[in-house]
Amino acid sequence: MAGVSEGASGLPHPRLRPFVQGYEGYRLHGFEPGTHIGMPASTLTVIITIDEPIHVPVSSQPGQPGGHWDMLASGLTVHPATIAHNGFQHGIQLSLTPAGCRALFGMPSAALGSWIVELPDVLGARARELRERLSVTPQWRRRFTILDEILLRELHPVPWDDELTQAWELLSGPDPAVRVAAVADEIGWSRRHLGNRFAAEFGVTPKDAARIARFERSHRMLRTPVLPPLSEIAVRSGYYDQAHMAREWRELAGMPPSVWREREEFPFVQALEPAE
Repeated sequence: MAGVSEGASGLPHPRLRPFVQGYEGYRLHGFEPGTHIGMPASTLTVIITIDEPIHVPVSSQPGQPGGHWDMLASGLTVHPATIAHNGFQHGIQLSLTPAGCRALFGMPSAALGSWIVELPDVLGARARELRERLSVTPQWRRRFTILDEILLRELHPVPWDDELTQAWELLSGPDPAVRVAAVADEIGWSRRHLGNRFAAEFGVTPKDAARIARFERSHRMLRTPVLPPLSEIAVRSGYYDQAHMAREWRELAGMPPSVWREREEFPFVQALEPAE
């Protein structure tokens, strides 16, 4: 039997959108058992499983042993995680902004670092209510409404310094030519002060934030059904050349992009249908 990918993607309630970029529901079945890679990203990851726990034998935090989670949250990282599966996965993934970590968990992204933690440890008792209600609700759109309802109850926005907000937006944004020194000059801070404040809030350095943004750009292009030449992806993503991109991929994903594209099965099975 060929593997089948079913699910839906949706936007959260407008009040949540500065804090949660999106919901992605997935149900993957009929695959051969194996592993796939959890990639570094400029958003924090929250996963709520339905039916079976998620198995992460290799965490994105080098000092953390692998384990199984019904619900998890993880911070920003420059390390990949390995996710094992038995051919079946079912759940919802949320992409939280660093502002969302403050507003929903009451802590900076740096407090999570690259660790994987139990979602109830940061969201509280609402997390268990959330999983219970999602598990007995079969429709994706209704599941997303439940997420909106519970997250809106827990939402407590925290203002940031304008300079820190601007630095994050510039370094994690779409400009492939962004440079840390230019960002420090633009916000009126020294590079050292920017580095200290940035790492204390986000848990990654300004340089690593820019690296993650380049990596994400290349990752999105590599997920398209019709693959552009790797040299073109490298330039459009902000790398010096294809060799530079391959080196960065070995560090951030554990393998060069061509190997990941060949091995990674799930992203190319079936596009998720958007939920209104």
